[in-house]
Amino acid sequence: MPIFLEKDGKTLHLQNKQISYVLSIEKDKYVCHRYWGRRLESFNGSTQLQMIDRGFATNPFPEERVFSLNALPLETSTQQSGDHRIANYTIRSHTNQTRTDFIFKKFDILSGKQPLKGLPTLEGEDTTVTTLIITLYDDIQQLEMKLYYHLYEQLPVITRHVAFLNHGQQDVFLDNAGSLQVDIAAATFDLLTLYGSHTNEANISRRKLQNGIQKIESTRGVSSPQHQPFLALLNPNTDEFSGEVRAFHLIYSGNFQAQVEVEQYGSARVQLGINTEGFSWKLSPGGSFDTPEAVMVYSNHGLNEMSHTFHTLYQQYLCPKSFRNQERPIVLNTWEANYFDISEEKSEKLAEAAAQIGIEMFVLDDGWFGKRNDDTSSLGDWMENKDKLPNGIAGLAETVKNKGMKFGLWFEPEMISPNSELFKAHPDWVIHTHGYKPIEGRRQLVLDLSNPEVQEFLINVLSKYLITGKIDYIKWDMNRHLTDIGSTAFPKDQQGEISHRYILGLYRILDTLVKQFPNVLFENCSSGGGRFDPGMMHYMAQTWTSDNTDALCRTKIQYGYSLLFPPIMMGAHVSSVPNHQVGRITSLETRGRVAMSGNLGYELDLTEAAEEELREIENQISFYKQQRKLFQFGKFYRLKAPGEYFESAWMFKNEKEAIIVYFNGIARPAVPVNYLSVYYLEDLAIYKDLATGRLYSGSELNYAGVTIPRVKEDYKTLIYHFEKVELQTNKT
Repeated sequence: MPIFLEKDGKTLHLQNKQISYVLSIEKDKYVCHRYWGRRLESFNGSTQLQMIDRGFATNPFPEERVFSLNALPLETSTQQSGDHRIANYTIRSHTNQTRTDFIFKKFDILSGKQPLKGLPTLEGEDTTVTTLIITLYDDIQQLEMKLYYHLYEQLPVITRHVAFLNHGQQDVFLDNAGSLQVDIAAATFDLLTLYGSHTNEANISRRKLQNGIQKIESTRGVSSPQHQPFLALLNPNTDEFSGEVRAFHLIYSGNFQAQVEVEQYGSARVQLGINTEGFSWKLSPGGSFDTPEAVMVYSNHGLNEMSHTFHTLYQQYLCPKSFRNQERPIVLNTWEANYFDISEEKSEKLAEAAAQIGIEMFVLDDGWFGKRNDDTSSLGDWMENKDKLPNGIAGLAETVKNKGMKFGLWFEPEMISPNSELFKAHPDWVIHTHGYKPIEGRRQLVLDLSNPEVQEFLINVLSKYLITGKIDYIKWDMNRHLTDIGSTAFPKDQQGEISHRYILGLYRILDTLVKQFPNVLFENCSSGGGRFDPGMMHYMAQTWTSDNTDALCRTKIQYGYSLLFPPIMMGAHVSSVPNHQVGRITSLETRGRVAMSGNLGYELDLTEAAEEELREIENQISFYKQQRKLFQFGKFYRLKAPGEYFESAWMFKNEKEAIIVYFNGIARPAVPVNYLSVYYLEDLAIYKDLATGRLYSGSELNYAGVTIPRVKEDYKTLIYHFEKVELQTNKT
């Protein structure tokens, strides 16, 4: 059994081939963290808890002045009981007081794991996951707290969440409902996070932990491009290839907070969960509340190993089953080709050009419905514009399919234009605060997805199109953040629930559609990477990574997101130059190779392209199809991080071959001789360079490396393609 009780009868040990996670029950009451890291064969208390009479400490046992909750390494905080560090839960009683006293009652060990009701969760069969449930109870208010730990037996992964249950006779309010807390004795770490903005997502921040609270969060109603719901603690010497990493990621798409407190005695408290700002949940007698699932990953071989764990976990246990092992199609999206200027004639010509060069999916973007000639109207009026499309969506889809391609369609279901028929009919369906005119963003408002009526409306709208069987792909967009948080669907004492209920409503809609139409490929989009999180990946197998398609910017964006998500989950398109977002000119070769490093697609007007460009695109597509399994399902390794001049490199590898993509960034003078070490090939294997025919041992490529030639050109990419040809025999 991978979870067991040590000989002392109070220490719980979660153990697989790679990691150990150790808890102890102190004073038969408090759950304490003792260890998390490389596998231990056993734990006999070598790291004893230090008991010291500290100044300003309070003592739950008056006769023991050395015992204080403010210094214990706790797995859940206490409330108004002497632990003055940041709390991972807050319960407000019917008397508006916040004292609780949760006491350890029991633990249970189960095979497998159960899904969370209404929330996305990782799967786990009886043979792959073992679950520990620790139950604590507050006898005064008759409240129960369950701490869930799910150990993945073949991966260095533990996932956690918390359940709160009210067995009492009075309403209580959750004002803070964190998914995990870990108290780590030392705080000598670097803190790694991902930050950004629209068109500038997934920048890597690494800084030394400081005294006090370091916090990232979103209060925008969604996970946001500003901060990924992720943080990692790294040993100072950790890099891509070696060193320890302890990483945390929240499977949630709404307001979150992730924080580390370095407290007065040098320990680090890590917490992850729903953001407390504006959050409150009424927990009535008999009611329960589950927090989102949080993922904990350990690596002692650097950031690449951490990433491989996340990639495997999310591809095998999170994304929709229909697409876990299915190759993704090469798409042509109409947005940058036509913007809102859509017509049946233009679309058919564009589709014909796409089919001739090997495109596999034609995606009709914004502008096909209502009176949608710009972004000022018609969101919510999801009826084909017959002036633009006389034969409707079904007719255009049939034309596209007759050319040998699949058909996809853009929606922005969560939004509504004040200038729309839907708003005239249902002005109460928007999120708004009583007495105030709602604030517009992009000339649109947000539908109240906490309202079950709105959920049903959207399910019916999407189902009407999908049930025809003519639509193979939906690009689901979301282009503004939430303001005026309020709903007419709930009473005043539940208005603090609306942000979370919005996300629960979104998940219900997506869950219903994905189950009803399992073969439709949904692409997650929020002005690009505005909601690129594992909660959305549970329903949508890929995400439009960024509205910024500039090749230089994309190397950095895709590099950052690859810390957590495999390339197959990242939509990456070749668009025209000068680039529409930054005005930069890069070669078609470079744009293609950077896009191949994600989920390849195109977003330009092929009917205006020169014949030479079309032939080059056709060759790109042909090469990508030949290597698609390697690009989409091979292991991805980061070899060189973007630096001052944006030079970077990465590799795709499977059992038989490897492709290295090198990007030189900005050309510069007096460049030193540059050797790129590969690191991850098999030392004893022989690899053939398919461009030159030369043979090299894996160890030579790994440690001596390959020479990067002098490049007198900005934004140039190089590809090295190696094929394993034989095993090298050991020399005597």
